Amino acid sequence: MQRVLASALRLARPWRPLPARSCASAGAARDPEIQVRALEGPDQGITEILMNRPHARNALGHVFVSELLEALARLRDDRQVRVLLFRSGVKGVFCAGADLKEREQMSEAEVGVFVQRLRGLMNEIAAFPAPTIAAMDGYALGGGLELALACDLRVAASSAVMGLIETTRGLLPGAGGTQRLPRCLGVALAKELIFTGRRLSGTQAQALGLVNHAVAQNEEGNAAYHRARELAQEILPQAPIAVRLGKVAMIEEWKVDIASGMAIEGMCYAQNIPTQDRLEGMAAFREKRPPRFVGE
Repeated sequence: MQRVLASALRLARPWRPLPARSCASAGAARDPEIQVRALEGPDQGITEILMNRPHARNALGHVFVSELLEALARLRDDRQVRVLLFRSGVKGVFCAGADLKEREQMSEAEVGVFVQRLRGLMNEIAAFPAPTIAAMDGYALGGGLELALACDLRVAASSAVMGLIETTRGLLPGAGGTQRLPRCLGVALAKELIFTGRRLSGTQAQALGLVNHAVAQNEEGNAAYHRARELAQEILPQAPIAVRLGKVAMIEEWKVDIASGMAIEGMCYAQNIPTQDRLEGMAAFREKRPPRFVGE
């Protein structure tokens, strides 16, 4: 309970603006694999994480994971981030999963340590204070789907291909897939998909409830991104503290019985009562005008 309260109180910390930049180490000659962009104008409040490792189809390698962890750490306490959107800069691919070429060079002990790091990365995405959206415009396999499952919302191109295919490689999902897929789809269906290593199209995934929306792909290959951005725009006008506290309550309620979950919800609601946004919402309703939320 105390950890939940601490998460809620963190919302009141002053934010620090985040300039658009890459997350590559200073002085590095290679192209960054993770880039961060804060949108402006009517999209102000949406921040994008661009995954851009074309030679490896955005596979989850050491550098990729390090840069993504760095980006999340920089963004976590930035209250200008109302929605965090994950997208790919590689056409036809969201994230191809584990970098098996790197994995093959690791000792058994190194594999265990790295998979634990991957699990920590997915937990960081899942615990990010603002809503997160995965824009899946192509393949999302193994760890790539686990990354999407760690996001709050998922939008896919109808032609995208996704699945926890680890059993076809002599592995099992190790970065949260065995836990998040059953919570998303139910235990029986999750077992079927993991046991068979089945691949689903975006259309099939939407029918099962694995993704929120599936859209026909366009010539540019970024239809899911555009739909995800529209979804983010729907979230932007809402009271940001209330949205974040609602997320905290829903995340924590997964972990406990319903009575404890109701207590967590009450704690989060109490944190929202003194906010200016709550009073503004009631005033706007009374005055029949759109609310002007400021995140305080």
